[in-house]
Amino acid sequence: MRKSNVERKTKETDISLSINLDGKGKHKTETSIPFLDHMLSLLSFHSQIDLAVKASGDTEVDYHHLMEDIGIVLGEAIKKALSNKEGIRRYGNATVPMDESLAQVVMDLSGRPYLVYKVEQPLGSLRGLEVSLFEDFFRAVANNAMMNLHVIVSYGRDLHHIVEAIFKAFGRSLREAVSLDPGMKGLPSTKGKL
Repeated sequence: MRKSNVERKTKETDISLSINLDGKGKHKTETSIPFLDHMLSLLSFHSQIDLAVKASGDTEVDYHHLMEDIGIVLGEAIKKALSNKEGIRRYGNATVPMDESLAQVVMDLSGRPYLVYKVEQPLGSLRGLEVSLFEDFFRAVANNAMMNLHVIVSYGRDLHHIVEAIFKAFGRSLREAVSLDPGMKGLPSTKGKL
């Protein structure tokens, strides 16, 4: 089973996260940020990756430290669970509508981190959570999972719908990228290394 547990404790945050890439989408999220809990639950369900997160932080300052650190830990957990990456599909691509919004997430588990975040969304917040922090969250995931990640929102009006479409598309793209390809022997790279 491709599982991992990662913990991160700093003066600003305390996070414990576990994943099972071969799960059934079971999730338990306790981040102290209700909207993020909802998004992580969607990620788990649509990726079919079991996910448990317990996190707290200095949210009296703002949500930035906790959002970024959860992204760091999630990225580390994905990388650790993938181990040597033998037999994976490597690439994932999903486009998801959410009412008036349309999001596409494309990824490559290449070992070369990069984030393209083309989300022209209205500035604002969801229950005090600035939506601009989701770019920092996904950058932390990409850098620590060592993935090339493109997040593109073609259009959208409602902040909730835009972010929800992104997380659903990320989950479905991740599901495809980490899945095992029965026809792939060894690493999915002509270089022989990812």
